[in-house]
Amino acid sequence: MFSKARLDTLSDGIFGVAMTLLVLDVRLSDDFHPADGAELLHGLAGLWPKFLPYVLSFGVLGLRWIASIELRTRAEYVNRQYVNWWLLYLLLITCVPFTSMVVGRFANLAPAIWLYAGNTLILALVSLRMIFITPDLELGDHLRRRQMSALLLIAASVLAVALSFVNPPDALWAFVLPIAAPLLLRWRPRPG
Repeated sequence: MFSKARLDTLSDGIFGVAMTLLVLDVRLSDDFHPADGAELLHGLAGLWPKFLPYVLSFGVLGLRWIASIELRTRAEYVNRQYVNWWLLYLLLITCVPFTSMVVGRFANLAPAIWLYAGNTLILALVSLRMIFITPDLELGDHLRRRQMSALLLIAASVLAVALSFVNPPDALWAFVLPIAAPLLLRWRPRPG
């Protein structure tokens, strides 16, 4: 048996590092030397293709982290199967900075979208699998939110791949779906 607290500590560290690494690809080139403020602004605006994947990926990882802490168990210790699946989940988390970098540099190419969407799709599927093997799982709204979060990420991944066949640069916008959904659910009009 393995301590759930130690696994949670490892997870928090990996999420923190992965979310920080995302921004490292959003930078001006070393040979960029603006002559004035207008050139600097133009150079910063040119970072948009790299900044969008960074923001989307940070949102995706943030939602996955929230979903991870919402998966509540009464167990203090977990078995080897749970740990193995959790490690696979964390491996996929650590791949997000790389796939974000690829899509940030080559968003106009469908294979870059497929790589990123494949990473997020497998991540969401593993997340759903972990719900079923979590020992002493606490039921409630938090569990439904985790399931919805994973399903929205699956939908966004599939939609991004489909859109990549039509217009690869716009395919990334599919990942706004899992990020915007929690906000939209909070802002929905209340009856009466």
